[in-house]
Amino acid sequence: MNYRTPERRRALAADYAIGLMQGAARRRFDMLLLDDPALREELAQWQESLASLTAGLPEQEVPEHVWQGIQARIQPQVLHMPQKNPLWMRLRLAIAACAVLATLYIGFIRQDDQVRYSATLLSADQQPALQIKAHAQYLQVEPLTLAAIGLDRSLELWAIPADGKPISLGVVPVGGKGRINLTQAQRDLLGTPIALAVSLEPHGGSPTGQPTGPVLYQGQLAAL
Repeated sequence: MNYRTPERRRALAADYAIGLMQGAARRRFDMLLLDDPALREELAQWQESLASLTAGLPEQEVPEHVWQGIQARIQPQVLHMPQKNPLWMRLRLAIAACAVLATLYIGFIRQDDQVRYSATLLSADQQPALQIKAHAQYLQVEPLTLAAIGLDRSLELWAIPADGKPISLGVVPVGGKGRINLTQAQRDLLGTPIALAVSLEPHGGSPTGQPTGPVLYQGQLAAL
């Protein structure tokens, strides 16, 4: 992967400073920082810009009722089981089994919903405009400094694979915030090296299946 282009370096530094870069991607970026003073300076500029968002909150005393609630949860509880009532015992066991299954199911759903890829799309003047987080089934879109568009226009998100032919991923939600659901073919595409771009299109998206308006934002999709 080419880490020398200004757009790529700025996007990576933004993801690192915001805290979106995780796992192997963050470790690779840490290694790059060791031998790249210019990249460290880029990161420092981001961190300075975001310093007001990470300022610590003043300490506050925890109310007594909160401590009492914590102690009530962690102290051993004495269960008073009714005597000679097998029906009641079976009912309790069934409820406990359902609770375990529900917990396992929720854990599976949460694991499947983790962010797998991320991209910060930049405007022509290299300002972060749109944040894209790719989950297993959908894209989560968050505006950063998104320019306003008319009601008769839409922003359309495109994947740019190695062959350079754009493939639509869907229309960006109004205001730049929301989800874009993915088809199976689109989900498979995210596992390959691609760039992302956003073009200005007629309301509802491009009528031709290819970008018809100017490209406003673009960036590289990176695995987390």
